[in-house]
Amino acid sequence: MSGFSRRALLLASLSGSILSSTALFAQEATDRGIDDEIVVTAQKREENLQNVPISIQALSTRKLDQLNITNFEDFSKLLPSVSFQSSQPGVTTVYMRGVASGGDGNHSGSLPSVGVYLDEQPVTTIGGTLDIHVYDIARIESLAGPQGTLYGASSQAGTIRIITNKPSTAGFEGRVDGEVNSVKSGGIGGRVEGMINAPISDMAALRVVGWYQRNAGYIDNVAGTRSFLPTPGGITVNNATFVEKDFNDAKVYGGRAALKVDLDDNWTVTPTVLYQKQTSSGVFSQDPRVGDLQTQRFNPDQRSDKFIQAALTIEGKLGNFDITYAGAYLDRKTYQINDYTDYAEAYDALYASSGGLAGYFYFEDSAGNDIDPRQYIIGTDHFRKTSQELRIASPQDERFRIVAGLFYQRQSNEIHQDYKVDGLAAALSVNGLPGTLWLTEQKRVDKDYAAFGEASFDILPNLTLTGGGRYYKFDNSLIGFFGFGRNPAGPPFNGAGSSRTGVAGCYTTTGAILRDNPGGTLLPAAVPGGPCTNLADFVGGGLVPKRTKDNGFTHKLNMTWKPTEDLMTYATWSRGFRPGGINRRATVAPYAADFLTNYELGIKSTLADGRVRLNAAIYQQRWKSFQFSFLGANSFTEIHNGPNARIRGIEADINVRATEGLTITAAASYTNAKTRNNLCAIDDPTFTCTGAGNSISAPAGTRLPVTPKFNGNATMRYAFPVGSGEMHLQSVIAHRGSASADIRVAQATELGRIGGSTTVDFAVGYDFGKFSLEAFLENAFDERAELARSSNCGQCNGRVQILVNQPRTIGLRAGTKF
Repeated sequence: MSGFSRRALLLASLSGSILSSTALFAQEATDRGIDDEIVVTAQKREENLQNVPISIQALSTRKLDQLNITNFEDFSKLLPSVSFQSSQPGVTTVYMRGVASGGDGNHSGSLPSVGVYLDEQPVTTIGGTLDIHVYDIARIESLAGPQGTLYGASSQAGTIRIITNKPSTAGFEGRVDGEVNSVKSGGIGGRVEGMINAPISDMAALRVVGWYQRNAGYIDNVAGTRSFLPTPGGITVNNATFVEKDFNDAKVYGGRAALKVDLDDNWTVTPTVLYQKQTSSGVFSQDPRVGDLQTQRFNPDQRSDKFIQAALTIEGKLGNFDITYAGAYLDRKTYQINDYTDYAEAYDALYASSGGLAGYFYFEDSAGNDIDPRQYIIGTDHFRKTSQELRIASPQDERFRIVAGLFYQRQSNEIHQDYKVDGLAAALSVNGLPGTLWLTEQKRVDKDYAAFGEASFDILPNLTLTGGGRYYKFDNSLIGFFGFGRNPAGPPFNGAGSSRTGVAGCYTTTGAILRDNPGGTLLPAAVPGGPCTNLADFVGGGLVPKRTKDNGFTHKLNMTWKPTEDLMTYATWSRGFRPGGINRRATVAPYAADFLTNYELGIKSTLADGRVRLNAAIYQQRWKSFQFSFLGANSFTEIHNGPNARIRGIEADINVRATEGLTITAAASYTNAKTRNNLCAIDDPTFTCTGAGNSISAPAGTRLPVTPKFNGNATMRYAFPVGSGEMHLQSVIAHRGSASADIRVAQATELGRIGGSTTVDFAVGYDFGKFSLEAFLENAFDERAELARSSNCGQCNGRVQILVNQPRTIGLRAGTKF
């Protein structure tokens, strides 16, 4: 049976099951509802999910456990409005509702457009989303659409909130869970997790969670060669030293501890600490020119990502007003080494008319001999983030109620990117760093300030008007060094033969750059590790960071009508924003903030005596002057403000308890996201793309990349008594349509489309007493789902890397509670 036929049969069977289950409503009368009431805090208050006038999906503790959710990739496939770009575990940029221009996530790129929170504290960093291990989590809330009023700058397109289970003084409890699995065409993986909740007194309790997980590899690094010009007489290399089967294994371990102390009947203090370390080897992409689940790498590929967050939440009352303080400090360090041979291969071909790298560049040792031109990158990022929020909320049962607060955030990143060519002569390297062809040594600081508030007024008992606003101010800066070295005895000045980029652009004591003042004295490096500073402003005899800052106001207006207890409709007009910033190439101007305006109609309903929950929303969004990142000259990331875009879409989810034991859930989204103006190769405020060297990179009407037109998923779970326990059968189907990998037409054509896919999971389990046992089959039909397409450099699109999902995996889980 073909893959298409198999998927069609499965979807048809699922549709038939839903229809059959619906027909049973009248026959299977029961007082039991769909699920326990889901309480969310999306609007900074505790509310029933069905009473929140936001397009929101919530995955409860029960759902997370049933579906074995452990990381971002697991739960994102259940959220059809969410899409993402990734290259490996821990390197993920999240998008919602099609608000994606591609190329984000660089260590000095745009800030994320989707905010991620752990409890009350934001954990979104400059470098993308923290892939927090999901265990002992109360719920995950996905808020689609601009959340700029309550959540600010990094919630332009939406917000994802991970809410942990809190310590409880009700009694001692714990649980331990384990898993072992086998990956087709790969190795053996598994994990162990545990939790203990221990009351310390009637007013204090401690909750400690720990985990260790090993993901088996399934990508093979196979034997290959690369040949560099001239032919004959050039250099041919092989990767025999690095050939390895299943070389992309990953490990993650960590823990979380929370102490809850009730100071009295009104005030509670909850300090928490989270630590996690994730390590991976190899790459998680396949090279279609090599083979299925295969690639060829010529240098080591490794990554380490560790972070620790200390947070403090204080909740209490002043009179009948609720007061909340939420503060946190996050420290994240990443290290990675990556093969960059594709860059050498691409540029050797680019300069073929000049004899390749050997004829155009100066990849030579100290004796003047040509050397192996392969490159690799050693990179580190050190992120620090401090956030503080203080807010007040009036009584929720009053006709007029408010939520208001103040917010401050400072985040920084110390960036180190060392592009190595082994054997490169010291005189041709970055000054003081033999073997370094190119160096980035910079420090970025982003600061945000805000005052926000929302007020709701019940015009009638079933008609509510809500208005909100956020005054914001941002101040973002960047300073440091980027580029090649400069040999005083040159030319050649460096291995690339460049006389302009790198040390040549560094400031001297007079304020002139070295290229214009060859005999001048260089100012010391502003960022330790660099030879000098070429990304800064010269002020008063010294160097200060390049800076961009601005302020503004975002708004929200919502009308909610609840004609019956089980039906609510709402209309929303809201706006989100993303701050501007500094380009890390000094000659490229700063980029400005971009804005997203959302118009939305939604409905939330509970039907059939509580056994059906159906929610849906339709929206149109205007994305103005969207920030657009791409690899420019020298494969150097540039961020520009592009044209405008319009995004129209529909999203819906349904939860059905067809019988006492059969539950069916489904969710889907349709997104139509297109540019309204031409995207030009060179910035052009008229979008006509005329003038010397300019051209149309993407004509008006081009679909935005990354997000498919259609995403959908469905889950069926049937539970029934067997002996003294309960058995369950479960299936999950997740479908994602195809999408463009790049907004630029030529690059998108070279990369090819991100293929659509449908994956199916099965599980059968038995719960008896305090024990549980489950066998599972994930990606049962071994679908090779494409998650992303990319290349290693701006000229490397001829060798596409395709990030794929994990092949078919079979395994066994067991757990106990005490």
